[in-house]
Amino acid sequence: MFETIIWATDGSEDADGALPFARALAELENGSLIAVHAKEVFVGGRATGLPVMADENELETKIDRQVKELRSVGVDATFKLVSGTTSNPAHMIAQVARDVDADAIVVGTRGHGPIAGAVVGSVAQQLLHVAPCPVLAVPPTKQVAKRSRKAKHAATVG
Repeated sequence: MFETIIWATDGSEDADGALPFARALAELENGSLIAVHAKEVFVGGRATGLPVMADENELETKIDRQVKELRSVGVDATFKLVSGTTSNPAHMIAQVARDVDADAIVVGTRGHGPIAGAVVGSVAQQLLHVAPCPVLAVPPTKQVAKRSRKAKHAATVG
């Protein structure tokens, strides 16, 4: 069921928090994990073609290193860099999912509430609408750890 998993990453701590979930899904059926990073570039003026993120080279190096670490422990992992002039990385990630016939996309969230999420938007929210497969949106690492501690406490109290 989960043979091809996409880990959508922007190199952030929240995206890193989603990696263990993507890895676990890929390992369920000895599947593959594709790390997808959407590189947005400026359009117009003198800056045409330059990356939106100033630290883009460092992000790509970090993601490449994470993929190599996965391979070193036996995970079938690859890195796919997509770039475009769109201001919507969700569409670029969804296209990769279509191209590779992905079974799921795993993405970290920033933990915005419903109002902030509606105002600033989020790649995770947009993926829910445009992805051709299920999307697992992982909340920020701090929220996951807090829920885990509560669950352990409830289990010991009960």
